[in-house]
Amino acid sequence: MKALAAIALGSNLESRFGDREANLEEAVRLIRPLGEVTAVSSFYDTEPVGFLDQPRFLNAALLLETELDPVVLLRELLMVERTMGRDRVRSVAKGPRVIDLDLLLYVDATGRDVVMSNEELVLPHPEMQGRRFVLEPLEEIAPGMVHPVSGLTVREMLDALQG
Repeated sequence: MKALAAIALGSNLESRFGDREANLEEAVRLIRPLGEVTAVSSFYDTEPVGFLDQPRFLNAALLLETELDPVVLLRELLMVERTMGRDRVRSVAKGPRVIDLDLLLYVDATGRDVVMSNEELVLPHPEMQGRRFVLEPLEEIAPGMVHPVSGLTVREMLDALQG
């Protein structure tokens, strides 16, 4: 058995790959070598959050079966971002970006939900439960996946936002 990772994707700029949709498709293509992509959500057009003076986002989620541990997977996701032209150091926090990849949830090969916090990675993603643009696409492909700290499913977290 392999680990299962839930990953959020977002884009709100054009790039050498094309428009926002092309950026998400390219990111999925670049993630495929990291394991087996078992599901990709629809793409959701969303308002920016935090830094509002920027174009609308296109967001999605995917599930990846992988043999990579969470920190190595995160490093690989950041490499995909860099390959696609994102510079996290020089860009505005929560500002416009060609691609944004966030590791949301990680279930190890034994079926254990991973909870961790270090200088590189916090799991589960600390802001996912309050982000509709993350939960809506994830709910489409993994409604029963559980947030290991709150104990809520993705569907329950989304329902709480809508309530």
